[in-house]
Amino acid sequence: MQRFAYTTELSTAALDAFDAIIDVRSPSEFAEDHLPGAINLPVLDDSERTRVGTHYTQVSAFEARRMGAARVSRNIARHLETRLADRPKAFRPLVYCWRGGMRSQSMAMVLASVGWRVTLVEGGYRTWRRQVVAALDSLAPARPVVIDGQTGTGKTALLHALADAGEQIIDLEGLARHRGSIFGDLVAAPQPGQKAFETALHCALRDLDPGRPVFIEAESKHVGKRRLPPALWQAMQDAPRIRVRAPVPARARFLVETYADLMTDPARLTAAIDGLRPLHPRSRIDGWQDLARSGQWLALAETLIRDHYDPAYDRARKRQPARPGEGEIVLDRIGSEQIRLAARAVARTGSHTPTIDPQP
Repeated sequence: MQRFAYTTELSTAALDAFDAIIDVRSPSEFAEDHLPGAINLPVLDDSERTRVGTHYTQVSAFEARRMGAARVSRNIARHLETRLADRPKAFRPLVYCWRGGMRSQSMAMVLASVGWRVTLVEGGYRTWRRQVVAALDSLAPARPVVIDGQTGTGKTALLHALADAGEQIIDLEGLARHRGSIFGDLVAAPQPGQKAFETALHCALRDLDPGRPVFIEAESKHVGKRRLPPALWQAMQDAPRIRVRAPVPARARFLVETYADLMTDPARLTAAIDGLRPLHPRSRIDGWQDLARSGQWLALAETLIRDHYDPAYDRARKRQPARPGEGEIVLDRIGSEQIRLAARAVARTGSHTPTIDPQP
């Protein structure tokens, strides 16, 4: 007799109704992507899954099933004695594996025998993945506003200040864990895989209020190695823009503060500068390397702005159609107070005023 239910309803509200979302796939499968909020309680770890699969194809399907059943049983028992040991009688878990097969059913049968109300994701993770892909094919903010501007103008800081002020934002660099340039890898938090990035983006987009503006920082089609869905990219291209401007010295100081981690990692900084060799003459690259080796951070930032970032920005802007009524913010300094005032001005005026004055 079946003792658990099935569902394909994976909306935010539906997932919030469960006490835990249990992904029983191997750790490497879980790391690639998973349902939002899921915990990983694998019934077979990566090495066990490989051994059982190899035995199945090369030796005996029967022996592989017996071997797998023994390992699955031991792993489920360990989860019951550890991660699930404090769950109450009313515990309601949602369980899934890759395609809703034996791994999730094995876990569900044992949990149901305890007396818990277990639900399985019909079709497993593949059901979730199909829903994400289908949604991102068409899902984009109804009222996007793009925060644009040259490198070092504090666009990401402004975006976060808007969120602090209660505005809706999509932080693409945060979701992709990349600062959007050749110097942008966040070493402490490597980029997620494409599938995990798309899951995070889908979750950020689907819960937006369509009646309110959504602020997004201008990006290329790729943030680091992660690519944006075409529907979102097109919505960003068509959206009104607020351009942030600031003098080069202020931007250089801001970059030195923002990329402080690079100043303490000479090898990484040298490699990043070398990555620009296809775009610049050897003498310029060597000059940048000399500034880096001698610790002249402000001078390095200023010349990178003038000779690399600003020309690239100007070329990209020439390819964009002019849009009437775009907003503009001019900052003489880029500090927390200036950014806070700019966010307040943006929230107050939106993108409908040609010039936004970030003053009290």
